[in-house]
Formats: sequence, structure tokens, C-alpha cells
Amino acid sequence: MSISLKIAVADDEAYMRDYMRELLPRLGHQVVVAENGRQLVDLCRHFPPDLVIADIKMPDMDGITAAEEINKEHEAPVILVSAHHDPELRNRAMRDHVMAYLVKPVKQPDLETAIGLAQMRFGHFQALRKEASDLRQALEDRKVIERAKGVLMRRLGVDEQEAFRRMRKRASETNRKMIEMAQQVLAAEEVFRDL
Repeated sequence: MSISLKIAVADDEAYMRDYMRELLPRLGHQVVVAENGRQLVDLCRHFPPDLVIADIKMPDMDGITAAEEINKEHEAPVILVSAHHDPELRNRAMRDHVMAYLVKPVKQPDLETAIGLAQMRFGHFQALRKEASDLRQALEDRKVIERAKGVLMRRLGVDEQEAFRRMRKRASETNRKMIEMAQQVLAAEEVFRDL
């Protein structure tokens, strides 16, 4: 059983818009349709989609540029559709939020597969990005803790292990995180320097 999604579609060809407008609700999804990339971007501002399906070559703004603009405001996976086999467009399509690529004519089984694949890949993409962000934050926190430990070693005349133990003990006693305690130590050191 697939999840019902809010899908924004853009294609400059009326038959494709009609096809998507008819097919996607039968697959259990809500759909809004645009005629070009600019209209798609505007539509997505008012109707933040779970998924975007866009033709690559459209007047006014191509599907790749529209996908980039949409994802600046609201992250959503993108399926690009094209009747063209242009290597430059295909290379541009290999961006962060493009999760699938379909060649016209689009058939129902291919579309269903692409939707499922795009959702799954996007979930993995978001999880990896969060993990990378968490790791960057942990590294930054570690640097702050190391600096605070150095301050305690100098001020208290203790070794590294003892400085860490005291900071951890104080954090526990005051129900604070280690990073908060380290920031407090560094703030206090700055006050001492200014006196």
C-alpha cells in the first residue's frame, strides 16, 4: 500500500498534464499542475508538495532550475521527465534533489516505480544529510570542550584527565550538557582576560 502524496507536476505539453492529472489521483495521490517551470515554482510556494514531477525542457524556466528554486524554500524529491536525450541536461539533472529520471512516453508502472524510488532515496538523502550535520556539530562541540579543558588545566594546574573529570562532574551536578559547561568555562575565561 503506497502513501498518498501531494504531487506538483509541470509540463508544457497539455496531453502530459492531462495524463498526470488523471493518473496520479487513480494511484491515490493529490495533484496540482503547472504549464511551465516558473508557474511550478509559484504553485509550490502555496502548495508545498511531497514530490515534484517536472519536464526538463519547458519555456520560461526549465524543470531542473525550477526544482532547484523549489528546494530552496521547501525540500522535496524530484522526478524529471524528458523526451530528449541531451547529455548536458542529464548531467545537470544529477543534483541533490533529483531522485529519478523518466523518458517519455511515461507509462504507469514506470511512474509508480519512480515515485516509490524517489521517496525512498529522498528519505536516505535526508538521513545522510542529518547524520553529516550531527557529526559536524559533534566535531565543533568537541573543539569547544577541548579549549575549555585547556583553560581548566591552566587555571587549576591539573592534567587533562582531571580537567575533563571536573568539567563532567560540574555539568552533571548542574544538569547541563558538556558543551554548555565548556561554553560557560570559556565565557568565564574571557571575563578574566578582560579584567
